[in-house]
Amino acid sequence: MRNIKIVIEYDGTRYKGWQRLGDSDNTIQHKIEAVLSKMAEENIEITASGRTDAGVHASNQVANFRTESTMPTHKMRSYCYEYLPEDIVVKSVEEVDLNFHARYNAKVKKYVYNICNNKVHDVFTRKYDYHIPLPLNIDKMMKAADILIGEHDFQSFTTLKTKKKSTIRTIYTINIVNEDGNIQISVQGNGFMKNMVRIIVGTLVEVGLGERDANEISDILDRKERKYAGHIAPAKGLFLEEVDY
Repeated sequence: MRNIKIVIEYDGTRYKGWQRLGDSDNTIQHKIEAVLSKMAEENIEITASGRTDAGVHASNQVANFRTESTMPTHKMRSYCYEYLPEDIVVKSVEEVDLNFHARYNAKVKKYVYNICNNKVHDVFTRKYDYHIPLPLNIDKMMKAADILIGEHDFQSFTTLKTKKKSTIRTIYTINIVNEDGNIQISVQGNGFMKNMVRIIVGTLVEVGLGERDANEISDILDRKERKYAGHIAPAKGLFLEEVDY
């Protein structure tokens, strides 16, 4: 038995998210598993570092799978490149220790969110950024972002419904860079819940537009209810950028 680690880049635009669904084969996981299973001539199940929602992209998603196949890793990569759709690319393939687990061993994840903050949208990036024509106050957004740094209960910042799972997470950094109206918000943390990054972005946008005060963030965290945080930013602007182990 071998344990294979793969790094994947994908455009999530036309897919219903990462996770395999019972009523649809239009997911990233299903597409990759179908190709790997045919390649290995056995049923392959892959485990990712985390599930990305419908419409969300990844630059460096990490996953692993176990196989009895003796195919060299460079041939696995070539096979995937040939048979996967062009909006899913397996960038690297390597054999790792049998104990490696893409989700449980992940220590830090970095997401990047793109915003076009100009009066008109960019024709060429419109599918991958959130167009906000009104000017955003980056200083106010950074002030709000600083309050989110550290370990908190992020129950207000997720659409996760279950009460059984912990909603405590640690955010290490939030950086906001503005280059000629192209704003990039990068968020690093030890883990993220359903829609968490998109709700953080939506809340920061509302602060940047002057619709809420930066000092409200502490109160939103304390209330532990989704309705007090901002809107969910569109999926198309979000990328899973990096996973560290």
